[in-house]
Amino acid sequence: MNDFVSLVSIGMAFFVVAVSPGPATISNATVAMSHGRKVSFIYGLGLSCGLVFWGGIAASGMGAVLQSSFYVLMVLKVLGGLYLLWLAFVSARSALQPESESTTSIQSRNWFFKGLLLNISNPKSVIAWMAALSIGLDANDSIWSVAAATSVCIVVGFAVNALYTLLFSMKGVMQGYQRCRRWVSGVVAGLFTLAGVGLIRSAFAR
Repeated sequence: MNDFVSLVSIGMAFFVVAVSPGPATISNATVAMSHGRKVSFIYGLGLSCGLVFWGGIAASGMGAVLQSSFYVLMVLKVLGGLYLLWLAFVSARSALQPESESTTSIQSRNWFFKGLLLNISNPKSVIAWMAALSIGLDANDSIWSVAAATSVCIVVGFAVNALYTLLFSMKGVMQGYQRCRRWVSGVVAGLFTLAGVGLIRSAFAR
C-alpha cells in the first residue's frame, strides 16, 4: 500500500467512527461533566484499552470469523445489550437521586474497568475496526502494514477519548451539567436503553 496516504485514510476513517456519539463517548462525556478530568481520564483509558482488544481481534482476522459465527456473535450482543441496559438503570437511578446522594455513591467505583468493560461488551466495535482497516489495506499487505494501521487507529482512539475528557471537564461545562444533572442523566438513561435494546434485537436478526 502507499503507506502514508493509506495510514492517513485509515486514521481519518477511524476518527470519524470513534468521535461519533455512541455509548462510549456519551458515557465518557457524562463522567467528565459529573466527576472531572482525572476520573474521566482514567475511564477513558479503560475505554481505549477496550478498543485495543477489538482492534487485535480485527487485525488478526478473527473479526471476520466472529462476524460469520452467528451464535457466538448473538451471545456477545445479548451480553453487551444487557450491560447497556444495566448502565441505563444506573443512569436512571442517578437522575432520581438528590445531588449529595449521587455524588457519594460514585466515589469508590473502579472507573478504568468500567470503561474497559463497556467497550469489550460491545461486539459492534469490531465492525468499526474492520471498516476502517479495509479502507487502506488489502489482502496483499504485509503483517507490518496491518500492525502500522492498527497502531494508528489505537492512537486515534486514545486521542478521541482524551479529547472528550478535556472538552467536557471544562469548568463551564461541568457547572452547566450540575444545573441540569437530573435531566442529563435521564436522557443518557434513555440513550443507553435504546442502544441496549437495539443491540439485543440485532443479535436475533439474520
